[in-house]
This record gives sequence, structure tokens and C-alpha cells, in this order.
Amino acid sequence: MIEFAHPGFFVLLPLPLLVIWLAPAYKEKKASVKVPYFARLVDVTGEQPQSGAVLITRKNIQRLLVAFSWLCIITAMAKPESIGPVINQQKSARDLMVAVDLSGSMAVTDFTLANNTLVDRLTAVKQVLSTFAQARKHDRLGLILFGDAPYLQAPFTPDVKTWLTLLNETEIGMAGQSTAFGDAIGLSISVFESSKTQNRVLIVLTDGNDNASQVPPIEAAKVAAAYHIKIYTIAIGDPTAVGEEKVDLKVLKQISAVTGGQSFQALNREELQSVYDQINLLEPQQFDSLSFRPRTSVHHYPMILMVLLYLLSLSVVNLRFYLKSQVKKSTDKTALGASTND
Repeated sequence: MIEFAHPGFFVLLPLPLLVIWLAPAYKEKKASVKVPYFARLVDVTGEQPQSGAVLITRKNIQRLLVAFSWLCIITAMAKPESIGPVINQQKSARDLMVAVDLSGSMAVTDFTLANNTLVDRLTAVKQVLSTFAQARKHDRLGLILFGDAPYLQAPFTPDVKTWLTLLNETEIGMAGQSTAFGDAIGLSISVFESSKTQNRVLIVLTDGNDNASQVPPIEAAKVAAAYHIKIYTIAIGDPTAVGEEKVDLKVLKQISAVTGGQSFQALNREELQSVYDQINLLEPQQFDSLSFRPRTSVHHYPMILMVLLYLLSLSVVNLRFYLKSQVKKSTDKTALGASTND
């Protein structure tokens, strides 16, 4: 299928006809031959001398070639494009932000791996998040780290490999020793605002009580709900801990309830993996379907055709002149030979 990007150029097609109709005939001065006894020649022939012009007539094939060349030029200017078959693409309809607590309590080694090896909480979180992220290849993932204050480690990106690299570069305490997940919610709101996606999900992982936020977590959650952000909270701390390391499960549940999400508690790696499996079920991947037809410009083909036609016609003309010259030479040689014999 062919479409023209600039079809308006076709109004120029009758331009040569207007030039022929309106423009004056082309005149050119040429040398003339003087005839002796011109007056006597006029008397003998009975013709009267007059001024005039000789119109050079073109053959029909020449007119056709000129018209076709002009058509090729106008067609190229209109920029014909080849329209390919419909291509459908699916784009994620969700932005998913993960906020990870990096306070000092994340260094506690109370998570057991599949080989019964004890690791700290952050290491377990990284491993489970790696599996979770690889299963969300069609979502745009973001990463916020928080301690004394929240920091944007990775803006929303569909590049899961880069996201995992930035996650694995995190270290315990690099954002401070305190816990400010209320401010982390506030930072996620500002990041979501730069996104056009309406389906917004925030996952907060913390193992301590909020003790450093300038905005209370519940208030931040209310603002997040106003921006249609659903929050899933995951408590990974020891419920029997006291002081600052104690997880405020009540606040986490309220945060999730306000935004329409859910709250979970994970005491080991298996439970943490189960939490992410449940989130996958609660937040199945969604897609926006995009359809388009690829367009390839083919404007050079009319010009190539015109050049080839010109070269072909030029070759034919030169060949005719060459054949005529050869015939003339042959005729002259024959006539010269006959006169010699005489």
C-alpha cells in the first residue's frame, strides 16, 4: 500500500501546460546565409520576403518522455511511502515502585536460605526481589532507599537488569541508621507524579518503627491515596523486638488500608517469597496495546526511473546517429569506388 506524505505537490502537475500557454515562444538569433542577387531570386520565385520564426516540432515520443519525467519529479516531491502491515505492541500499564529500608537493623542475620544458611535481612530481600523483578519484566520498576531520609536509587525503567544492578549495589546504613518510611511514601508520590501511568503500586519493606519522617506515615498514605497510589507494606522485623527495632504492624496495616492495598509480615525467606507471590496474584500485569503501521519512504524510485529512462533514450539517440554515420560512410565509399571505376 502506497500513501503520499505531501500530496499537495500534485497541484503542480499542470504547470508545464500553463507555461506553454502563457509564456512567450523561445527566440534565438542564428547566423544567416547571404544569397547573391536576392531581388532577382524574389522576382523569379514570386515570393515576398517577410520576418518570422521557425517552430521546432517535437515528436510524440519526445513529448511523452518530457511529460513522464515531470510526473516522476512531482511524485518524488509528494514523497510516496510504503505502508507495511499492522504491528501490535504491548506496553506495561503499571508503574511499580519498591521502597527498601536500609537502616542498621537490616543487618540482623535471621533469614534462612534454601541451603539452611543464615543471611542478613537485606541479603534475603535482594534475593527475593530479584526473583520478583524478573517476573515483572513488563512493568516499569522504580527503587527508593530510605534510612534517615529517602533517596531515589532508580527512576521508573523497563530495564530489569539495570534495576537489579542498582538494587545489588545497596548496602546497609548507606541511607542512615534511622527509619523514615513516611518520607519514602512522600518521595514516591513526587516520582509517580512525573509518570503518565494511572495504575500505580508502591511496595514498602521495613523492619523498624518510623522514627525519622517529617511527614507521619498515615498522613503520607492519605496523600498517596488521593493520587491513586496503592501501597503494599511488608514487615520483615522481629515482632517480639522492643524499642526502635519494633515493627509497628498497626501503622503498616493502616497505611495499606487507606490506599486499598494490603499489609504482610515475613519472618523468613520463604514467607517473604510467599508475600511476593501474593502480590503477583493481587496485581496481575496489565498492558496497553499499541498498533501502528511502519512507513518506508520510496520517493527515490521515481527519480531512479526517470534517470534510467533518460539514459535509455540518450543511448537510443546516440545509437541512431552512429548507425546513420556508418551508413553514410558506407554509401560514400561505394560512390567513391564507382567513380574510380568509371
